[in-house]
Amino acid sequence: MKIENIVVGPLQVNCYIVFDEESLDAMVIDPGDDAGKIIRLIDDRKLIVSRIVCTHAHFDHIGAVGELKDKTGAPVLLSKDDFDIYMRADRQASSWGFQLEQLPVPDIYLADGDEIAIGKLRFKVLHTPGHSPGGICLYGEEVIFTGDTIFAGSVGRTDFPGGSMTELKRSFSMILSLPPETRIYPGHGPLTTVKREKEFNFFVQEL
Repeated sequence: MKIENIVVGPLQVNCYIVFDEESLDAMVIDPGDDAGKIIRLIDDRKLIVSRIVCTHAHFDHIGAVGELKDKTGAPVLLSKDDFDIYMRADRQASSWGFQLEQLPVPDIYLADGDEIAIGKLRFKVLHTPGHSPGGICLYGEEVIFTGDTIFAGSVGRTDFPGGSMTELKRSFSMILSLPPETRIYPGHGPLTTVKREKEFNFFVQEL
């Protein structure tokens, strides 16, 4: 497995390109902006993108979905619980002073327990609401992609529409129940591990 990280957009979102090095089958997680940078890396590596996965539907994580789908033809995957947020993302972007073009309707709706296969790689969908109603994480191959559920030393905010502190606590606890060596790839900021977050994340005090 190979993981490439491209930091995109003014809000510095981590867009991850995950691929099987044998088949070059790939998925793109959270293409929030800078479609040209993402496409260049895909072309340079000669990757075959078969999935575009959104961990949640806030505008900074989905801004390049349309251009990427046009380029690759890959289906867009999202939790149905975030569909309304996804379809109103242009309004959220506008409230932050940004513009967002109309996005393609998602092709596949993800639910807790679903599996995403990328070549020989397997990732389980974990429903982790709190930051948004349909927030998901992708867990497998000793890593987890957490979107804005958990960061190094912090967690996602819950004051956006559909946010819930109660649900975020449950989602946070679920992630910390994973094996301590599990590497966490968050939606913003640096890589961390379950072990490190158990020791240093301030939010542990809230449980």
